[in-house]
Amino acid sequence: MSIYTRKFTFLTPFTLLGVVAFSKTAQSQSLNVLSTYQSGGFDEGAAEIAAYDADSQQLFITNAEKNTIDRLDISDPAAPVAKEAIDLSPYGGVNSVATSSTGLVAVAVEAPTKQELGVVVFFDVDGVFLTQVPVGALPDMVTFTPDGTKALVANEGEPNDDYTVDPEGSISIIDVTGNARQLSADDVQTVTFAAFSKERLLANGVRIFGPGATAAQDLEPEYIAVAADSQTAFVTLQENNAVAVVDIANATVTSIVSLGQKNHSIRENAIDASNKDGEINITTHPVSGLYLPDAIATLTAQGNTYFLTANEGDSRDYDGFSEEERVADLTLDSTAFPNAAELQAESALGQLKITTTLGDTDGDGDYEALYSYGARSFSVWSADGSLVWDSGSQFERTLAEALPENFNSTNDENDSLDNRSDDKGPEPEGITVGRIGARTYAFIGLERVGGIMVYDVTRPTSPRYVTYTNNRDFAGDAEAGTAGDLAPEGLLFIPAAQSPNDEPLLVVTNEVSGTTTIYGLDF
Repeated sequence: MSIYTRKFTFLTPFTLLGVVAFSKTAQSQSLNVLSTYQSGGFDEGAAEIAAYDADSQQLFITNAEKNTIDRLDISDPAAPVAKEAIDLSPYGGVNSVATSSTGLVAVAVEAPTKQELGVVVFFDVDGVFLTQVPVGALPDMVTFTPDGTKALVANEGEPNDDYTVDPEGSISIIDVTGNARQLSADDVQTVTFAAFSKERLLANGVRIFGPGATAAQDLEPEYIAVAADSQTAFVTLQENNAVAVVDIANATVTSIVSLGQKNHSIRENAIDASNKDGEINITTHPVSGLYLPDAIATLTAQGNTYFLTANEGDSRDYDGFSEEERVADLTLDSTAFPNAAELQAESALGQLKITTTLGDTDGDGDYEALYSYGARSFSVWSADGSLVWDSGSQFERTLAEALPENFNSTNDENDSLDNRSDDKGPEPEGITVGRIGARTYAFIGLERVGGIMVYDVTRPTSPRYVTYTNNRDFAGDAEAGTAGDLAPEGLLFIPAAQSPNDEPLLVVTNEVSGTTTIYGLDF
């Protein structure tokens, strides 16, 4: 029986100037749009990741369409002013940007052939080139330690489309304490996974499954968060459903932690698994979700360090190898699934995409278990990788109430109700944490339907839902640029002490719409 269908009576969202907001809290806590900067690009990655420099009051935004770092003067957050962009074409393809408290701007740049070694290019806040240093293959994300002494780079090491070249994933640690203009390869330590046994990782639940790949080739760093003391980094290995823990000072990976699975057969983890039933249908299923997180953030509470993950989900789907399949196209074991025909109907589980790398436990060609992509949630984990808390099915339940006509829509077209239910639902991708007054909040971006979920994580063991806001116009034309913000990719919290208007801000970069929106936080 369905737990949620579209025949429901719930609290109603309110709409102001195209912004959908929904809150279950007694207090008035909200995100308020101060401004939106439009790059003019659609579905070309024209606004993906942003970084902020407090002294110059500038945003630095990756623009993959133009291969630039766009610069915005936000001394008035309500009226950003574009400045001369930084051209990355002499160095490669732009992926990520970060700023340090010392005025450095670091840009992660992939090689023209992304299986080759990339670079991190350093500029000052005026866009003047300082130097570049070599890092690993496909540097996908760069960040600075809180103390500003190191830049850390997640080198994803993706294979080529034929899966004939698969470079090793790695993490580069760049010492930036010296003269920035004189930084060189000598200041870079690149940490590899060569010391880890494939057999041991598999035994511990880490996914290692690329054809012919060693553990070092298969592990793909995606995103980095650094503990407040600047000593430890937590790195998502998205496709591997794991997190690597890095000792920064000693430049070593101390552990790789499997994140396990989420049980969608229990009520609190129910999902909508079909895009063909014509309704919102959040219910339980005999499926396990792989967390497969993208972005990660850290927080400290009562002296303990936690990391938070946005559990987007991702698959390997290349010409040379694909793990994707729909449940309807599998042979299900008759003992494990005596009601296989019912489950494989399009209105049930038939459309759901799962991985073929797990579930055939006895190797006979039929499946005794099903594993889907992503957990449709965000999670809080202790520093050793133990699950502390997960938002369960709260995201989809909230969307069912707030956006009943646009639930689980896709991000590049409107009138797409339920489109993503068979994939990864709302796809939580970006996450950041910020302190406002005495409270700490997590902000989670939903890549597909759009919008930002906000939770109070002051007590990491029992987060509290605060509000949901979506600056998307579901009556607009996505391609024409009239549909508002589409596909939030990066989230950046600016504390009041560093903000140009002395109030906390949230900056959201939206990949498909190419827009950057600055929110005021009324908390």
